[in-house]
Amino acid sequence: MKKFRKVLDGLTTSSPGGTMGSPSCGSAAGTPTAAPTPKEIDVQETLVSENFQLCKTVRHGFPYQPTSLAFDPVQKILAIGSRSGGVRILGRPGVDCYCQHESGAAVLQLQFLINEGALVTACADDTLHLWNLRQRRPAVLHSLKFNRERITFCHLPFQSKWLYVGTERGNTHIVNIESFILSGYVIMWNKAIELSTKTHPGPVVHLSDSPKDEGKLLIGFEGGTIVQWDLRAKKADFRIYYDEAIHSVSWHHEGKQFMCSHSDGSLTLWTLRNTTKPFQVTFPHGKIQKDGRKESCKPILKVEYKTSRSSEPFVIFSGGLSYDKAGRRPALTIMHGKAITVLEMDYPIVEFMVLCETPYNNEVQDPYAVVVLLEKDLIVVDLTQSNFPVFENPYPMDIHESPVTCTAYFADCPPDIIPILYSIGAKNKKTGYSHKEWPIGGGTWTLGSHTYPEIIITGHADGSIKFWDASAFTLQMLYKLKTSKVFEKPKPGEGRAAELGEEDPFAVQMVSWCPHSRIFCVVGISAHIILYRFSKYDANTQIVSLEVRLQCEPEDIITPSENENNPCFSEPGSHSPQPHHQHPLSPGSRTPDGAKDSIPCLKVKDKMVRVPPGYQSDLVIQLLWVDGEPPQQITSLDLNSAYGLLAFGNCNGLAVVDYLQKTVILCISTLDLYGATDPYQRLTRSPRRNRQSTSEHCMRGLSNFYSDSKKRIRTSYQSLTELTDNQQSIDMERSKSPTSVHYPTSLHNDPRILPEPVASLRASHCSPVFYLLDNDHVNGHCTSPTSQPCSAGKPRIPMGPEGPRLTRRGPGRPPFRKAQSAACMEISLPVSHTEGHASRRAMLQQLHGVTMYSHDEHHTTAAYCWNERESRENSFSRSRSSSVSSIDRDTKEAITTLQFGESYGRKSDALPTPCLWVGTSLGVGILIPLSIPTDQEERMEDPVTVGPSGAVQMLKGSVLRFGFLDCNGALIQSPYEVWRDLNAPEDPDRPRRRKLVHFSPSSSQDAFGEGHLAIVCSERQAKVFLMPSQSCLFVHNITESSFVLRADVVSLCNSVCLACFCANGHVMTLSLPSLRPLMDVNYLPLTDMRIARTFCFTNEGQALYLSSPTEIQRITYSQEMCDNLQEMLGELFTPIETPEAQNRGFLKGFFGGNAHTFDREELFGEAAAGKASRSLAQHIPGQGGVEGMKVAASGAVGELARARIALDERGQRLGELEERTALMMTSAETFSKHAHELMLKCKDKKWYQF
Repeated sequence: MKKFRKVLDGLTTSSPGGTMGSPSCGSAAGTPTAAPTPKEIDVQETLVSENFQLCKTVRHGFPYQPTSLAFDPVQKILAIGSRSGGVRILGRPGVDCYCQHESGAAVLQLQFLINEGALVTACADDTLHLWNLRQRRPAVLHSLKFNRERITFCHLPFQSKWLYVGTERGNTHIVNIESFILSGYVIMWNKAIELSTKTHPGPVVHLSDSPKDEGKLLIGFEGGTIVQWDLRAKKADFRIYYDEAIHSVSWHHEGKQFMCSHSDGSLTLWTLRNTTKPFQVTFPHGKIQKDGRKESCKPILKVEYKTSRSSEPFVIFSGGLSYDKAGRRPALTIMHGKAITVLEMDYPIVEFMVLCETPYNNEVQDPYAVVVLLEKDLIVVDLTQSNFPVFENPYPMDIHESPVTCTAYFADCPPDIIPILYSIGAKNKKTGYSHKEWPIGGGTWTLGSHTYPEIIITGHADGSIKFWDASAFTLQMLYKLKTSKVFEKPKPGEGRAAELGEEDPFAVQMVSWCPHSRIFCVVGISAHIILYRFSKYDANTQIVSLEVRLQCEPEDIITPSENENNPCFSEPGSHSPQPHHQHPLSPGSRTPDGAKDSIPCLKVKDKMVRVPPGYQSDLVIQLLWVDGEPPQQITSLDLNSAYGLLAFGNCNGLAVVDYLQKTVILCISTLDLYGATDPYQRLTRSPRRNRQSTSEHCMRGLSNFYSDSKKRIRTSYQSLTELTDNQQSIDMERSKSPTSVHYPTSLHNDPRILPEPVASLRASHCSPVFYLLDNDHVNGHCTSPTSQPCSAGKPRIPMGPEGPRLTRRGPGRPPFRKAQSAACMEISLPVSHTEGHASRRAMLQQLHGVTMYSHDEHHTTAAYCWNERESRENSFSRSRSSSVSSIDRDTKEAITTLQFGESYGRKSDALPTPCLWVGTSLGVGILIPLSIPTDQEERMEDPVTVGPSGAVQMLKGSVLRFGFLDCNGALIQSPYEVWRDLNAPEDPDRPRRRKLVHFSPSSSQDAFGEGHLAIVCSERQAKVFLMPSQSCLFVHNITESSFVLRADVVSLCNSVCLACFCANGHVMTLSLPSLRPLMDVNYLPLTDMRIARTFCFTNEGQALYLSSPTEIQRITYSQEMCDNLQEMLGELFTPIETPEAQNRGFLKGFFGGNAHTFDREELFGEAAAGKASRSLAQHIPGQGGVEGMKVAASGAVGELARARIALDERGQRLGELEERTALMMTSAETFSKHAHELMLKCKDKKWYQF
């Protein structure tokens, strides 16, 4: 615990320059800035480094790019391997474990040690791994790396410790599972086939022991050769040569026949009595054509032949469909007797497995279900019903139903929100599922003691929103909302549809949710915002829409002499609300040159619609096209239910909407926000000279979520904006003469093109393009620690009286990108500070959804065209400078974050009032005071007024987050309105009134004068200010070599801290308010934009991100949660007695072979087979081995260790008991001996002699 005392400046008022990141504010970590004052404040910080530890908790979703499947029929758990080396193990709901191979090699095959709590994985790097599943966090016990041969197939017989491994060369090796060492017993391919065979049989594609005799091994080669190998005699019993390639083999349980699937779409049935030719050849989907020939069919990749006591055998296979029928979906075929059922799948089949009642392969199988692993889904088919329904999947396997584009995470939600969302969502659930219980029910899971309501929200490319219950490390979908229902569906062939976008005009870009008031806000890719209210009743409603003009409108060109020494600033004025109009602007119009103007990207439904219970649209806000320019995407959003206000911004400016009165109360450019407090000295520049319509670029649709197997993964940022690295153009730009620069006009609104309600707002709708005073370069010397050295001899931009200036680029023609799916972003992103350092600005443009590129480069570099930019979509250009001011020379000043709250708009304020904090991409924090009527009736009638800008604070890098603490160090929550159902029946006795909950910056009325603390975090820096004096208390430079992507003020252990995630993969926490570093962990390198766009922190020490296009990874940075993690996770292994084998009977045992007399140890052991060559395979002990179990394991593993110790103690006690028993036996023998001698001595004596 740390206690610090801070002297605050409460009497004097410093100049704005003194609080804008000047050196006087300090730059070291947690540097205080002392100012003498009689006021003192005491804050006790309870968080220390020991409260933090970073670890992964659980992974949700469908395994990305699955490759293999395995099932334990006794434990009833399922394992799925993936191309990235991951293994997901699933049991009953709540039992969900993720393992990752360190090598990252694809998992080729999985084999459970049935009912043993272990799993063998064969990877593409020719390594076998043995995983211990008897702990909640599985670990590798052993690994075996093959050096000279490639693994193609593995088989582990039930209750055997010897694993058969087939290789690409056609050889079969045998591995001891216990020691994970190769046996000297090898079946070479040239011995398996006849010597007269001239061709290589191909890789081993199948291995299985005969159900009739375990001493016979069936080996299938890809070329069409099948060999049954006698393990005892070390020779082949029979060999089968078939013309077609073999893909799989399946035995009949009696061991007298087996079935093969082939590459020509045929199934062959072979009997052991006659192996010269197949007993039966069938083409299940090959019909005979008119000319007598059969249709050519696709390969049957796998077949399973299962018998049943109560019905005909099941033959289940994948593939085999005819080539002639184009466009047919992948299918699973079930042949049951004479009936053939084809189950068409939505995605290609990766693997399937039939679930049977018995683990023994020589018993009647009685299949009851089949698990089908698809490329993007997992389904289980019920085989016990004739119509083969599917089971309802209890796992969240449909996160990626539409590509995920944004995420939000809320911990410690109101307890009533989850049940009500579930009750609404349950009404829309699909039907037709099997009524039987989910068959994968292994493991155990209990609700942990450290649980609280958690909700995850995912936004998707099709405009849908999903609410998930994430409590207790589970994930269950509660409610689904479709935002596209608000708009008219674009019809094919219409001009609007062609311009809007190919696929995803409704894609969700960001969300904002108030759980207490249940107001939900969605920002879409088409520069639209939808505000929803929650209701338990359905209603007929007409969707209200507002259209906002927030775009650059440059007019006449002004010469440099007119404006060089007189920068034009629009004076901010008070903006009164206007009466609401359903369509405030005239219908879509076009400028004289044919460009679109004053029309939105989407058309809102203008008729009455019936809305079901749940979230119902209350207001739609759309940005408009201006002079052929599409509206810029929205980069920031915040709403406050207590104020009834919604604020949003982009790279052009800021708008504030009163959603209670349905009016726009503020619409202003970024420059006009500053007014007289502008920290920069700017001169406006002219916009580009060419104004061409960019409708062909507007709303580029989201690329396909999954590419085909050849294309792999591609980024969805088709229009990723980058800066050219052409050094020649840079040098030319630096050496331009002053007369070569075109200065802009003064910016103003043209009321002629605006209808009355909007024109009267007197708002400036454009962000000017200007020169920027570079505070980091003074007299040619770099003063910023992050600035790059100035190049001597290279001419710079001409300096005015104020000092050197840097060009700030003008607006280009930014088209809409494809929907920025966080699921599809695979962008190579170097993060080192040396050559190849990622452009911070390029990433931020993607993070905030802003497409901004250089005017000069777009119009002066002929080679840099759209096609080139698209071809370079997977790279970022090098950042030319990382200094505070010059880094933004190539972009507009965007609004990057917004936050409503109670604060002090001016230094002279005595009491806190509603305010809006605005953060920009130039590192400027602006405080805007609001005047909101307090009475409910007045609130619905009187306007909300906006005062001139108050405090202006400066930081390094774009502002990312605001937070507020009271003077005791407690987090100040934003005020909110208690939820009320507007569609509920009216009660005359209890009229509905707004009930507001306010959190005062101070708990006591007497302490109001102390104010509160404001935390401002940017990409590189964090500062703590005292309000209302605006004194900078603490400064911490978070990073110099990288930049912060996400930052949040979160509560943890009844305290608060600042959590940050950097582009170099570091996760950091800082104490508040002193900004002491508490944790800095190099967690994961940022290799793609998916992580950057979806990473989010929440309270109670939790965070999440999209680890793959289909999976959500949750992590914790709380030591307490890490300590309790074991009890919150599910147990994979539960002690279950292995079912006994059926009694074969005397006759079957006599005539059925001697399977039970086969001793593999006698054949494969070192004594009989010798040692294998050391160069063939290398044994690698795993971290989860017995040697390192005490160090690497905890929780359940510790319990296992204690159980083992207890077992040893029990053995010791048994040994002592045995010794005592032996002693008693010796004593008994002595007693018996003495008794016998006494008997002999007294034998002949008479009774009277005693």
